[in-house]
Amino acid sequence: MLFVKNIEPRCGYCQWATPLDGGRLVCAKKGIVICTGSCRRFRYDPLKRVPPKPLAADFAHLKDEDFTL
Repeated sequence: MLFVKNIEPRCGYCQWATPLDGGRLVCAKKGIVICTGSCRRFRYDPLKRVPPKPLAADFAHLKDEDFTL
């Protein structure tokens, strides 16, 4: 789910933060902050959040016989 209501506050996807370099951000409210930090001014911006990659399918347990008609 992309738009969950109980998202963990993080400066990395706050509307007030702008990427600077590495793990640092420039916050319009607090100045230079780290990506994993948070404050009470947090406002969630869904366009800044990168969802985790889905797990790769593991087909090692299947045999060639499973794919024949």
